[in-house]
Amino acid sequence: MKKFAAVFPGQGSQSVGMFASFMDNSVVASVYEEASDALGYDLKKVTLEGPESELNRTEVTQPAILTASVAAFRAFSAKCDGMPVCMAGHSLGEYSALVCAGALEFSDAVRLVRLRGQAMQDAVPQGEGAMAAVLGLDDDVIVKACEEISAEGNKVWAANFNTPGQVVVSGTAQGVAKVSEALTAAGARRVVPLAVSAPSHCPLMQSAADKLSEALSNLKISDAKIPVYSNAYAKPETKASEITDALVRQLVGPVRWVETVLGMKNSGVEILVEMGPNRVLSGMLRRIDRSLIATNVGDPESLAKTMEALN
Repeated sequence: MKKFAAVFPGQGSQSVGMFASFMDNSVVASVYEEASDALGYDLKKVTLEGPESELNRTEVTQPAILTASVAAFRAFSAKCDGMPVCMAGHSLGEYSALVCAGALEFSDAVRLVRLRGQAMQDAVPQGEGAMAAVLGLDDDVIVKACEEISAEGNKVWAANFNTPGQVVVSGTAQGVAKVSEALTAAGARRVVPLAVSAPSHCPLMQSAADKLSEALSNLKISDAKIPVYSNAYAKPETKASEITDALVRQLVGPVRWVETVLGMKNSGVEILVEMGPNRVLSGMLRRIDRSLIATNVGDPESLAKTMEALN
C-alpha cells in the first residue's frame, strides 16, 4: 500500500444534501446518530434537507462538516487495512483530524466546534469584519500590504496561505476593503470577497480564542495516535499540550496550508486522501504540488476509487 495522509476540509465545503448517497452505510449512519445525540437535534435531517440558511449558520456548519469528515474516515477505515502516516485539516478540519487520530472524543469535538462557531460569531459583530481571497500575487507582497494598511489603523492580516498565488486576507471590513484596493493596484489577478460571517484566523478572534481555551481546559485531550499537522505551526503534533496550544493559536493566526502539504510530501507521503464532501482540498493540492496524488472519500463511489488508488 502506498504511503498516504488523510486531510480534512474546513468551513465552506458544506452543501445541502451532502453525503445523501453515503447515509445507507451503517458506519456513516452511526456517526450521524452520535452527533445528533451530542447536539440535541437531528443533524442528519439538517444536512440532507436544509434549509441552506440553517446549514450555513456557523454553529451548525462546523458540527456538520466535522461529522461528515469523521463519518468518511470511519467508513474508509472499515474498508482499508492500512492507516495514514499523518493527518492534517484545513482550519475547522484540524478538529476532524484530531478526532480521527484519537486525540479528541467525537462527541466532545462536535460540541466544541459548535461553541467555536458561536464564539467566532460573537467576537466581531456582523458586518464589522470581512475576508477576501487574493489571487495571483506573491505572499510577501500581500503580507507587506496588510502591514501597511494596519499601520494606518485599519486592521487586516494574511489569514490563509492556501496555495501559491492564493492567499485569504481577514480583518475589519474597512481594512479588507482598503487592502483589496491596494492589492488590485499591485497587480492581483482577482480579489474576491468571501461570504463569511466572521473574520477568521486573525487577532480579531482573540475573545473567541479565550473562550475556546477555557472549553479545552475542561475536556480530556489525549496524545494523538497519528501525528496531526497543526495549522498554526505547520508541523506534526502528537502531545496533548501541543494540540491544545495549536487549536487556540489557530483562531488568531494564519492557516499555513502550503507549508503543511509540502511538509507531508517531504515526509514521504505520496497520496493525500480528502475525507469529506465536495473535494475543496483536492483542488488546492493539485495547485500546491502536482506530483502528489489527490483522492477523496465522499460517497461510496469515491471510496471505491480511493481504495484502488492506494493499492
